[in-house]
Parts: sequence; C-alpha cells; structure tokens
Amino acid sequence: MDVVTARPGRPEFHSCGDDPNTMTVTRMPGQRDPDRTRRAILDAATDEFVAKGFAGASVNEIAERANVNKRMLYHYFGKKDELYVAVLERVYTSLRAAQTQQLRLSDLPPKEAIDKLVLFTWDYYLHHPELLSLMATENMLDGKYALRSDRIRDANAPLMELLSDVLERGQREGVFRQRVDPFHLYLTIVSLASYYIGTCYTLSSLAGCDLATPAALDKRLRHIMDVVLGYLRPDPA
Repeated sequence: MDVVTARPGRPEFHSCGDDPNTMTVTRMPGQRDPDRTRRAILDAATDEFVAKGFAGASVNEIAERANVNKRMLYHYFGKKDELYVAVLERVYTSLRAAQTQQLRLSDLPPKEAIDKLVLFTWDYYLHHPELLSLMATENMLDGKYALRSDRIRDANAPLMELLSDVLERGQREGVFRQRVDPFHLYLTIVSLASYYIGTCYTLSSLAGCDLATPAALDKRLRHIMDVVLGYLRPDPA
C-alpha cells in the first residue's frame, strides 16, 4: 500500500491528523504510479548500462529488473537510446543539483570554497561510481548521446557562475592569481579526482600497494587540494 501526499477533494482521501491540508491516499491494486514506474525503470536501466555498457545492455533485462513489461518501458522512454539519454540526464543533473544544494560556495571565504568544492567532488565520485562508469561508456561513444541533451549542457551553468564568483572574490582579496578560467579549473579538479578513483585498482597493481585504503585515499585528497590551491596562489610581486 502506498501513502502519498495530495490535495483534498479526491474521493479516496482520508484526513491525516489535524491539518486539513495534509491528506493521505490509499492506492488501489492495479492503479498506476507513473513517478514510481519511471524511477524503477531508470534505476534498472542505470544498473544495466553500468554493468554492460550501451551496446551490451538489454531492454528485456531492464524491463525485468524494473518489474514492468516492455510496452510500459517504451511508453515512458521510447527506444533504448532515448532511455540511455534519460539515464545520462539523471546522473548529471543529480550531480549538479547536489552541488547547488550542498556547496553554497558564495557563503564561504574563497580558499574554503575551493577546498569544499574539491572535497565534494572527491566524495561524490567515491559514493557514485555509476557516474564515472557512465562517463567512461559515453566517452567510448564519442559523447554523441550526451550531445542530444540540452538538460546536461544547461546543468553546468549554475556551477560555473558560483565558481566564477569565488575566483573573483579571491582575486579582489589578493589570495588568488588573476586570469583563471573557471571551466578549466573545474576540469582540473574533476580530472585529478576521477582518474584516481576510476582507475584505482589498476593503479594499485602498478604501484604494488593498495591505493584504495582510507589512508591512501586521504593522502590523495590532500594532494589534490594542495595542487589546486598551489595553482591558484598569486604570483609573487
């Protein structure tokens, strides 16, 4: 049984507590829940594309994972490539939404803001390996599916505005060098974090030690922070 919040006035609602504006609805057997169905399909598709890539992913497997029939899947997302684009949109826009909600860079002094951005990026990649996997898959496809999405392109703008503001404040205060491109700075942060996390196992084999231990991860994070802030340090007069 699903309990959802809704406006009063529909016949299946029953009052909940003393607040007349808060109501519950009991979903009857067989009644569709479009949002839940879409989430289930996207969750299943994400797992399938991460595990098998675009070419190896099966619509039949995705439908089975999501506990829906193929007709329902096609109804919500169309063909396999359209579903893949929807998965890319969700992982990228989820990252940008988390950055907007959690970073609040404009509230911090410039150096602290950069440290927080580096730490956030590092932690996000550690806890969302599906993002790195899908990025690798999409790069093998020359990025052609991401190019279809205006949502992915548009999602980058708010972060660039925040980072530009941080850099300008740091330059005015004399703690950052001049003429720093916010986009390329962000690419550097992303690259330093994603390469290590995404290739940690092979790097461990090459190095002859486990680079995924908490101590090794912490050492790498501190190195990235030092590299980024070292680059931003103003030139001596």
